[in-house]
Amino acid sequence: MIKNIRKIITILGITLLMNGCLLFHSISYEIEPDGKGGGNAKVLIEDIRSDAINTNELNEDKKNLFEFMYKSDEFIEQMKGKGKDIQNRNVIIEDGKLNGVINFNFDDIELVEGIIYEEPFYYLTLSQEDSIISTNGEVIISDNHKRILWDNSIKVLKFKMFSDIVEGDKLIGMAQYYESE
Repeated sequence: MIKNIRKIITILGITLLMNGCLLFHSISYEIEPDGKGGGNAKVLIEDIRSDAINTNELNEDKKNLFEFMYKSDEFIEQMKGKGKDIQNRNVIIEDGKLNGVINFNFDDIELVEGIIYEEPFYYLTLSQEDSIISTNGEVIISDNHKRILWDNSIKVLKFKMFSDIVEGDKLIGMAQYYESE
C-alpha cells in the first residue's frame, strides 16, 4: 500500500510472520542528529493491531510483539545489525490502544528511513502514495515523489506518517493482551 511505510515496518520487525500480521495506525519519528552523521531517534508506533484470522495466527502475533520485539535480546541484535543500537523499548496503553516506543542511536542518519544530509539540508524522499500527517520540516511535492526538507538549524527532525486504517471489526487491538510487569 504505502511503499516507504512498508519499509519502516520491515526495518522495525513489525511484520515478522507469513500468517498473521501486525499493523498500526501511524508512526512518528523524532531524530536528533549529532552533527557528525549519527545521532539518536525516538520512534512511536501508534495503535498496534493484528489482522490474524484464527487463534494460531493471533498467538504468533502476540508472541512476536510481546516476547520477541518487546523483550528479546535477539531483536536488539537484529536491529544492531541494521545500524540501530536500541537504547530502550517499551509498550504503553493510551486511550485503550497499544503503542510501541523505541529509542535508538545510529552512526549513519541514512539508516534512519533513508534520510540524507546534504549541507545545509536533511531530506527524506517518499513515494506519492505516502501520507505525511505532520512534520516540522517543509513538504515539497513533485510529480514523482514527496520530500520532507529540514534546514540543518533544526535540532530535532520530526515527522509522522499514516500507515494503515486500523478501525473495523476484522482487526484485533493488541492492548487487551498486554500484561504490564
